[in-house]
Amino acid sequence: MTETRHYDLAILGSGSAAFATAIEARRKEASVVMIERGTVGGTCVNFGCIPSKALLAAAEARHIALDQRFPGITTGGEGVNMAELIAGKDAIVNLLRREKYEELATLYGFDILNGHARFVSGPAVDVNGERIEATHYVVATGASPWVPPIPGLSESGYLTSTTAMELSSVPRSLIVIGGNAIGLEQGQLFARLGSTVTIVEVLQRIAPFEEPEISEALTAIFASENITVRSGSSIEKVARDEEGVVVLLNSTSGHEELRAETVLVATGRRPNTAGLDLDMVGVEVGPRGEILVSEELRTTNPRIFAAGDVTGHKQFVYVAGKHGNVVADNAIGGEHRRIDYRTLPRVTFTSPAVASVGMTDEEANQVGLACECRVLPLTQVPRAIVNRDTRGVVKIVAERGSGRLLGIHMLADGAGDAILAAVYALEAGFSVERLADIWTPYLTMAEAIKLTAQSFTRDVTTLSCCAS
Repeated sequence: MTETRHYDLAILGSGSAAFATAIEARRKEASVVMIERGTVGGTCVNFGCIPSKALLAAAEARHIALDQRFPGITTGGEGVNMAELIAGKDAIVNLLRREKYEELATLYGFDILNGHARFVSGPAVDVNGERIEATHYVVATGASPWVPPIPGLSESGYLTSTTAMELSSVPRSLIVIGGNAIGLEQGQLFARLGSTVTIVEVLQRIAPFEEPEISEALTAIFASENITVRSGSSIEKVARDEEGVVVLLNSTSGHEELRAETVLVATGRRPNTAGLDLDMVGVEVGPRGEILVSEELRTTNPRIFAAGDVTGHKQFVYVAGKHGNVVADNAIGGEHRRIDYRTLPRVTFTSPAVASVGMTDEEANQVGLACECRVLPLTQVPRAIVNRDTRGVVKIVAERGSGRLLGIHMLADGAGDAILAAVYALEAGFSVERLADIWTPYLTMAEAIKLTAQSFTRDVTTLSCCAS
């Protein structure tokens, strides 16, 4: 009979939430074991943020070379060797997996077991027949691409956000199902690598959870790059013939048939809870398989916590990391920490990028806040002008009367970096008036936020380019 191993903390999964939990628990001198059935590092480093942004950067470099907008500069960017591009991406992934995950286990002194974990009574965890017992357990198994039950899709074959990053050649044409962050990023990625791309979104606009002004501007930008958008369209069925895939759309304008070499499904991700036998230890899950947790990330079993994407919370790596720290403090340190999501930023890495923090206009109205908004086109932002790329907008949502900032939303080159200033402003409780009067370095994209704040009380078109 295999001897039982005992730990202070057993973690299922090895991604961002798992490693954040393990590191913080080891700082508290707890004994830790991590159990991973696949590749160490989870989604972010292996299949998500790191590889996708590496490929997006490469695609943007090619796009800039082909679409040179500066007088006196001649460049070229013909031809894409997809195999070499993927190999370069893999080299970055392998480096970061080794340095930021595998070697850290040795540095901090916790065990990693490879195998399939499932809960058994105790509670305890069975890993390939070996019993693991711990004072507390953390489920941090992440999420995987979800594929909707569209008739004919499985039989026709499709790509996901994971498999699309392993292609050996660029598809001649591509239909992307889903017009939210992943679909938009990967649709533009393959368009810039040479694919003819159509994005299909069932809701009435792409980027449907952003401000409508951002969706409208992004649709126009995609059109300028020959990316077709079919919003307000549902897919009735998918078929494949000798020429490729055939997608039958149904929209307010009637039926439409689309053809392409292949289909990429980007309709969101679902938590990885299948096969964990959570019911054996009284852990409840929601309708999408998400583990139900309290504000302290405790499950319905007092000895079991959950962290990261598996909880159904916002699927950002920095949320997973924060979850891990909180779980370690609550499980090992006996604390009662909770997470405040009010100033949680989000970024969609299109080019230009979408970045937001706080409430949208609609969300403010839904909670009964009277708000006032201003939208500033980037044609009024000096940094965008000298970059010769004035595509995009900035929108500020403020409380009427008090001027308290409620939300800041950007579509701009560098928006993902500039939004940090907005996070700080909301966290500090700034008013529009204070934001309009604060120091801002000239000729930066962050200045667009200040200019939008100034537009609440001034006509910024009448300001000199460096007026404060």
